Amino acid sequence: MTDDEPGVDGRMSAIELRALRKAFDGVVAVDDIDLTVPRGSFFGLVGPNGAGKTTSLSILTGLLAPDAGTARILGVDVHSDPIPAKRSIGVLSDGAQMFDRLTGEQLVVHAGMLHGIPRATARSRARDLFELLELTSSASKLVVDYSAGMRKKVAIAAALVHAPRVLILDEPFESVDPVSAVNIRGILQDFVAGSGTVLVSSHSMDLVERMCDRVAVVASGRILAVGTIDEVRAGLTLEQRFVDLVGGRTNTQGPAWLRQS
Repeated sequence: MTDDEPGVDGRMSAIELRALRKAFDGVVAVDDIDLTVPRGSFFGLVGPNGAGKTTSLSILTGLLAPDAGTARILGVDVHSDPIPAKRSIGVLSDGAQMFDRLTGEQLVVHAGMLHGIPRATARSRARDLFELLELTSSASKLVVDYSAGMRKKVAIAAALVHAPRVLILDEPFESVDPVSAVNIRGILQDFVAGSGTVLVSSHSMDLVERMCDRVAVVASGRILAVGTIDEVRAGLTLEQRFVDLVGGRTNTQGPAWLRQS
């Protein structure tokens, strides 16, 4: 499929993974994954710990090279032609280090300038994003002094400041309070409404079910199900369907010694 060919539901593809494979010391983390994310979609990627989600996203964003297969963003191969591919994406990597000796505003302005945005434009956009994310009062504070939730929000601002066409977000709601989560969801939904594409990895089935229009369930480096939310959950909640697909033990009782009476 090329960038000019229709993908899922007749829409052009924003993201394409083809026969993607990655192993670490002989342990396969990504096992021949094929995935298409149509443009203008809010796409969820869910799976248990160690499923291969973060490895797949790291390959997609150019942080890791695959052992085999290809990753394309808007038709551009991330690894053979990385600069134009990376220009079109905003990335939030779970647990990534940031320049925390900068203030929040400096960090976001710096991120914008790295993408070629003039300083004045980057500063104006940073202030808009800080207002939306309720960080204005902390804009002049060093990031090292931010709470975990504030660091997550400033990282989201840094991913958005250059107005990317595709957002790739790994656990964007982790450590974020409920009010901020609602604000972030609204920003992301507005981004999609404006023809942007979001690929989000999350452990929160409820959030994915409410936010996303499509979802893929990944386990042991393979895709077990992919489609619209309704197609994948098949009459169940997404959490129930996830447990059915992934398997594993679900405990409804603890050991007897934990019960006090």
